[in-house]
Amino acid sequence: MTAGPADETLNRLPLGPVKPTPRPAGRRYDKSTLLFLGVPGLLMAVFLVYPTIYTIALSFNRGRRGEFTEWVGFQHYINLLTGDKSFLDVTTFPPEGAIWNNLLWAVFYTSLVIFLGLIVAVLASRVRYESAIKAVVFLPMAIAATALAIIWNFVYAPDANIGLLNAILDPLTQQGISWLGNPSLVNAALIAAGVWGSVGFATVILSAALKSIPSEILEAARVDGATERQVFFGIIIPMVSLPISVLAVTLLVNVVKLFDLIYVLTNGGPGVKSRVIAFTMYFESIPGGQFGRGAAVAVIMLILLLPIMAYNIRRFRSSRVT
Repeated sequence: MTAGPADETLNRLPLGPVKPTPRPAGRRYDKSTLLFLGVPGLLMAVFLVYPTIYTIALSFNRGRRGEFTEWVGFQHYINLLTGDKSFLDVTTFPPEGAIWNNLLWAVFYTSLVIFLGLIVAVLASRVRYESAIKAVVFLPMAIAATALAIIWNFVYAPDANIGLLNAILDPLTQQGISWLGNPSLVNAALIAAGVWGSVGFATVILSAALKSIPSEILEAARVDGATERQVFFGIIIPMVSLPISVLAVTLLVNVVKLFDLIYVLTNGGPGVKSRVIAFTMYFESIPGGQFGRGAAVAVIMLILLLPIMAYNIRRFRSSRVT
């Protein structure tokens, strides 16, 4: 039997273990690489690292006019967390203050935006006018937050001749409701305005995630007798869990730094009932002139954001993007 080409190839292979190719002792970077890495690094150092270090240092100082005048240690943090009832008041039930209001936003705003966005995305995917529906729902995202707040200021106006909501409810209430002036209603009214402005963003994100679910899986579940409720909770939600978690992290970050909607609609009122952490940072720093106290609020915001970002990074490393 004559040897074929495959046998000749095998005969030419070296016998014994193959020695690995030696690697260079050190990694070399040319000038262009250092240039591309150096410019972003310099920008990050100037606009991110230095302001962060400066803010942390200022939070331990009196900080009047933004200058390092008197070292006070943790006094600002102690005053904020134990002595300032507009920032945190645990003597009442439920608690009050800016931190509590942010917690309300984190729970209700985030859950409602994700729930409504997922519902709209699922329903829109079953009609022919999906693109038009998503465009209409996404429209509030094209509006600046200040303009959105002005729109809702007209909606919530107590006068039924101006306020849309009171004009609708006028036959039932016979009098205008001060949605933004009532301490028991103001946070719910603000959260509703925020949800209206963010549902479109959640709809677009979750709609793209739904497109990645293979249609064969959904059809097989329906053929096996699964109801639409079982398909929704047993297949759709688990398969878009990662996009939902990423969306939740994005919304939570927006909650922690929430400012413009509160500033335009209520300016933290009535009294201090609608203040949030970012508004407190502004109020203490700019009108109050207590930049050290405002820096302490900013550091608290940073501390609240760190576990959120750490969870997001860990989830990305351990899960598959659907």
